[in-house]
Amino acid sequence: MHGIINVNKPAGMTSHGVVARIRRISGIKKVGHTGTLDPDAEGVLPVCVGKATRLSDMLTGSDKRYTAVLWLGITTDTQDISGKVLGASDDIPGGDAVRACIGRFTGELMQVPPMYSAIKVGGKKLCDLARKGVEIERQPRKITVYGIDILSLDGCSAVLDIKCSKGTYIRTLCHDIGNALGCGGCMEKLTRTQTAGFKLEDAVTLDALEADGIEKHLIPTDELFDYDKLTVSGGDEKRVLSGAPVKADSAAEDMCYRIYGSDGRFLCISKCSKGMLTLVKSFY
Repeated sequence: MHGIINVNKPAGMTSHGVVARIRRISGIKKVGHTGTLDPDAEGVLPVCVGKATRLSDMLTGSDKRYTAVLWLGITTDTQDISGKVLGASDDIPGGDAVRACIGRFTGELMQVPPMYSAIKVGGKKLCDLARKGVEIERQPRKITVYGIDILSLDGCSAVLDIKCSKGTYIRTLCHDIGNALGCGGCMEKLTRTQTAGFKLEDAVTLDALEADGIEKHLIPTDELFDYDKLTVSGGDEKRVLSGAPVKADSAAEDMCYRIYGSDGRFLCISKCSKGMLTLVKSFY
């Protein structure tokens, strides 16, 4: 079996835990996720099975969408509600001030990644250092927040719909908004609602996978690509299977194509360059 499963990861489970359970359910060892979702977070986690694991690097760089609950008045060491409280304030600004402040956190931003993250510095994960009480200087990273819609605002709690680039830490975004307001803030809850074209409303739970089996919910690998289809046969098929370029009389220059064999099997993604189809990513 080869393909992608749009998993609705439950809170309290690591992304690696999801992979391990799908390996157990399917009996397939070659399983991998397309980008870590924090253990306390829930929502969309695309999981690749079989040869679809070759897709992982093509999906991890996609934009994301989250629903997050920002809790104002509390600052923690992990920047979310599960961490050690470092400060608390009852002086919460009014709604107009909160809305105006949140609106300033859009566009290209420089964000300092949190200590409680899987980023490695000098070969060591920041989170491992943080658990030992060690804090080191981190370089800010450029991120893009395409938009933040305030779904609700009630006293200390703001529910936010956030569209952002890869590499954005929503915990840090909540922390930075709280600091900008002068009262502190942390993330109370996080749900990833969309990534790489996968949406929460289409996601399947692990319990459903356990009950139904993997195959019912497996999305074929080629369905993730919105490219035209080309079929090769004979000598061209052999050349494609060896990774060699083939002539592409009917293909448009600089366009990518889904390439299929004579038996209908999805083989690869190729790009037309100077009249030749050149391999981009193989799935055979």
